[in-house]
Amino acid sequence: MRRTSARMADGREIIYFDEDDTAPTRTAVDLRDLPPRDPRPEMRCDPFTGEWVGIAAHRQSRTYKPPADACPLCPSRPGRPSEIPESDYDVVVFENRFPSFAQDLPTTPSVVLERDGEPLVTSFPAAGHCEVVCFTSDHTTSFGQLPVRRVRTVVDAWADRTAALSEMPGVEQVYCFENRGEEIGVTLHHPHGQIYGYPFVTPRTARHLETAAPYLIENGRHLVGDILAAERAAQTRVIRSGEHWTAFVPPAARWPVEVQLVPHRPVPDLPALSNDERDEFAEIYLDVLGRLDRLYDRPLPYIAGWHQAPVRTDREFAWLRMELFSVLRGPDRLKYLAGSESGMGVWIGDATPEQTAERLRALG
Repeated sequence: MRRTSARMADGREIIYFDEDDTAPTRTAVDLRDLPPRDPRPEMRCDPFTGEWVGIAAHRQSRTYKPPADACPLCPSRPGRPSEIPESDYDVVVFENRFPSFAQDLPTTPSVVLERDGEPLVTSFPAAGHCEVVCFTSDHTTSFGQLPVRRVRTVVDAWADRTAALSEMPGVEQVYCFENRGEEIGVTLHHPHGQIYGYPFVTPRTARHLETAAPYLIENGRHLVGDILAAERAAQTRVIRSGEHWTAFVPPAARWPVEVQLVPHRPVPDLPALSNDERDEFAEIYLDVLGRLDRLYDRPLPYIAGWHQAPVRTDREFAWLRMELFSVLRGPDRLKYLAGSESGMGVWIGDATPEQTAERLRALG
């Protein structure tokens, strides 16, 4: 694989990941007349929960469901410049033009709410980083239809960017993810994902670590490792298993369709994966995605993302895993997060994890 870095017209970095080392050098120049970038994302801590909330009002003007011939993620062509100056590409990553978190922000916080001169809520600059990952130049395909080699290249790109973002000032956690389908909220249909460099450890990760840390200290074993060993022994919820990875429906799944892909050894993040582990993940993940699209005989909308260790803290307690879930509970039925889920955070499942796993196994 060859990696080439360049700059876009407004100064953002763009990186090409080419599978063929002998391919022509990437020399295309972004000639668009783009306005100066001045994103001002902020974050405020919810005084009731202690959780951070990001606010990025500038994202209201981001591109929304353009026609295919005006897709900003397709390669550029004469008279139709896009975010990618080249006429073709394998995998490309670039800085998000409408970031939820950004670098080089003003450092001065501002008080939003106070009582008797004491701040109750303060707004801080959301100093992180956001990138877009284009999986292919083909607008009409999907991640699940990519060849194994391309998925392997995407894994390498994820690992490369995780390592790079982990070195950026203020970034505390890196999240690589894909949103697929309008039911999820996708506004660009070109196959792509995103990478967030958060300026804090996310609430879900913090909660996971609060459970994993005492378990490891008390038992001398990782909680994820014990769950994985038990799932592989029981086989009740396992969909597919290999030498290095197992895909299974978690025993307390929240979503109508939910799958976790877990490596068989404790690695904290994507850069720590071996070549063999990356190779096998590509093959098993494509198999899982194929089953999911056959589940309702239609393209399944989903969110897929990597749970990685925080950049600087508690890495010894973390165990990398991919989580994929869908809001679809039937061919034409959505799982709405209504009163109990949205209001109280109490999830009600529409099928048992065992039933879901049995259906997915049968689709192999």
